[in-house]
Amino acid sequence: MATELPEPDDAARAHSERLTAHIRSAIARSGGRIAFSRYMDLALYAPGLGYYAGGATKLGIAGDFVTAPEMTPLFAQALATQVAAILDATRDREIVELGAGSGKLAADLLRALATRGALPSRYTILEVSPDLIERQRETVERRAPEHEARLRWIDALPTQIDGAVIANEVLDAIPCTLLVREAGQWRERGVSLQAAWKDARKDENARETARNAWRESARQTARDGASGHFAWSDAPAEARDATLAALRFPPGGDYMSEINPAAEALVEDVGRRITGGAALFIDYGFPAGEYYHPQRRHGTMMCHYRHRAHGDPFAWPGLNDITAHIDFTAMAEAGERAGLEVAGFTALAPFLIGCGVLDALAATGTPESVPYIRAAADVQKLLAPSEMGELFKVLALARSKGIAWRGFDVVDRRHRL
Repeated sequence: MATELPEPDDAARAHSERLTAHIRSAIARSGGRIAFSRYMDLALYAPGLGYYAGGATKLGIAGDFVTAPEMTPLFAQALATQVAAILDATRDREIVELGAGSGKLAADLLRALATRGALPSRYTILEVSPDLIERQRETVERRAPEHEARLRWIDALPTQIDGAVIANEVLDAIPCTLLVREAGQWRERGVSLQAAWKDARKDENARETARNAWRESARQTARDGASGHFAWSDAPAEARDATLAALRFPPGGDYMSEINPAAEALVEDVGRRITGGAALFIDYGFPAGEYYHPQRRHGTMMCHYRHRAHGDPFAWPGLNDITAHIDFTAMAEAGERAGLEVAGFTALAPFLIGCGVLDALAATGTPESVPYIRAAADVQKLLAPSEMGELFKVLALARSKGIAWRGFDVVDRRHRL
């Protein structure tokens, strides 16, 4: 465990130990090892226990990280410029937000669209966490009660979407596959309960002994809630994953990174359901040429706990966010497979500037006023290359023609995909 991380309180520790026991049992049932993608799925989404399925606060100062909508309503005000243009190209004028976090983006976006006379017919939130749904309701009731009637919640994608799809920091939390090229061989990184799995898998008797030990360990965990000791373990990669990685990883020696077929499948699925309008994917990541750079040989997987970024996915399961950067080239290709057009790709800073974030900032007051100074500090974090301005990207995938793409007027980097 990352020793520099702060200790959780007793209740949080007990929650983490329950999830640890759950994951240990899953490992035992799988013969002593699970793929990292499965571990990440359980750590984030195990019902009632996973990071996004439990009741702890994730977003904001009291949580583990701050997203752009949490930072300032000016993010939503700028985004409204582009969303309004998408809605104008559709008949149904629906907004579908994937994973709405605290609900702040929904509330602020509805208010910003109302000032433009561009409200959607409805605002649909796809959310699988009951805890987050309740928090989203409370946020909208508090910040935009006049628009509450327009909201609805669903737990699966609608059959058809005619409007604007918004996915802000969603793709990075979809469980990814970790692949390793070592001595010319492709292996998938997984998780076991002890490092001996590597040796155990070579010998059937040793493997059976290890399985029995893991099963007993899982039973003990279920009884007393003892912490688990997870360890990395590799196994031969599936042929499909190895082929995909071989096409993307740079040539040369040993290398480890992520691929995310699940995120690509989601983008393609969303794309096939869009009958009109467009989707905006906002997340941190790179085009493939930068993602799989020879110097980035240890991948991009990152964790967040109490506003500390670290690299230990085994630290405090259920309390610790696990993410990976986005290969935007792969996401653009997934959209194209669904028949969508790549309408724009750029960094967050030029996108927000093109959408008028500086005009929205100017409207907060005179430059010497307290509201302006506070808002300017937040906008600086959104635009600065050393903060979110360059690392975060915006990808637009469109079905409809004739959409005014203000967000890509300043800079459009589609050629880098």
